[in-house]
Amino acid sequence: MNIKVLQDLILNKKVLILGFGKEGQASYKFLRKHFTKQEFYIADKDTALAAKYTFQPNENLQFILGEAYLDSLCDFDLIIKSPGISLKNLDDLYLKKLHISSQTDLFLHLYSSQIIGITGTKGKSTTSNLIYYILKLHTDNVLLVGNMGFPPFDQADAIDENTFIVFEMSSHQLENCTKAPHYSVLLNLFQEHLDHYQTYKDYQLAKFNIAKYQNPDDYFICIADNEEINTILGELEFPSKLIQFSLLNEVSNGCFLKDDIIYFNDDGHIFPYYNTNLPRYLKGEHNLLNIMAAINVCKLTGVQDELIIDGIGSFKGLEHRMEYAGTYKGIQYYNDSISTIPEACIAAVKALKNVDTLILGGFDRGIDYKKLAQFLKVSGVGNLIFIGNAGERILAEIKLLGIINNQCFKAESFEQAIEIAKEKTRKGYICLLSPAAASYDLFKNFEERGKRFKELVK
Repeated sequence: MNIKVLQDLILNKKVLILGFGKEGQASYKFLRKHFTKQEFYIADKDTALAAKYTFQPNENLQFILGEAYLDSLCDFDLIIKSPGISLKNLDDLYLKKLHISSQTDLFLHLYSSQIIGITGTKGKSTTSNLIYYILKLHTDNVLLVGNMGFPPFDQADAIDENTFIVFEMSSHQLENCTKAPHYSVLLNLFQEHLDHYQTYKDYQLAKFNIAKYQNPDDYFICIADNEEINTILGELEFPSKLIQFSLLNEVSNGCFLKDDIIYFNDDGHIFPYYNTNLPRYLKGEHNLLNIMAAINVCKLTGVQDELIIDGIGSFKGLEHRMEYAGTYKGIQYYNDSISTIPEACIAAVKALKNVDTLILGGFDRGIDYKKLAQFLKVSGVGNLIFIGNAGERILAEIKLLGIINNQCFKAESFEQAIEIAKEKTRKGYICLLSPAAASYDLFKNFEERGKRFKELVK
């Protein structure tokens, strides 16, 4: 780590850590280690925060707690914002006066040349873990950090100049970044997190920060099949080398699919790379895109081809992502609680193919469900069970298309939804939880929802 870079960013500045959850705590711990005498400020909505954590007396630390914790942001030279805090309700002119950074931004300033950054609306956890898994076959000197709950500063002591750092990046982590990874991956863009941003375009541009601040010797690895991404690629200039992946068309650099074979194009030298009929745990077209992104990254980082192919076949995927939850009384149950948007639900139904019952709905964030309703009308799924406000809105869209009412069931609770599924799903078929909605009307997060699903089906 270049300590001078860190000193230039922090030393002799009035620094506020905004939000003191897992990432805020990691930021403070890291900064306090390197700046033992500097005064820091912590702002958080939780009025009991100062009593919850072990702070040393005379630690050069001050707190701004309670409902007004955002009122004095303009008093600080540098604000290190936690990802979960939204500032969308603050005046734009006021925001432009603030110097807002984040742990992700500071970490990128220190280690960008070693970082493989992965973002996208869906698939970033699976792709990050797949890349990490393959790199682990190649070297022990690799770390996985980021959005899945591993604050990067917690791993700083384990980093040397040769460490590969696989960093899963959310839009919240990227929105205040002014530095980018050496290898940046953008998997896709769909409507998501509309409760956090003023507009869908704001969300898109936050994602594109992963490439906006790259250098000419960096690599931008992105899907060629996404209309929103192609639009922004046409509007903005990006300095790095573009490497793409596609299910639909040949690309000039990167991976593309043709006749069940993934081909790799290396500046015009095209060769077959991976037969998609080989045994693997990652099912569905969406996972073929994740696999192609991983191939691009791992070839650029120098991993041997046989290790990449072995890794694709042996990687078992992640919990709550089309996870097989067991067969009970002849019914197969799959937990896809990570599905918080229509596109993820559609991908899961297509990948599993034998779905008789689908559980939909949850917290309503204003996402457009017309495309999902149109898909479900022709999907062959026999039973649709709806929960929450989002479920009511999906059901309303489906009724507009004339789907027979006895295919649709409204559950008053998550538990009732599972009971209906047990009763209605045919033996030999699949009951799938793939809600196409956020979980935080009934659950803390999608993990809690998925675990509850697995408990109930047992």
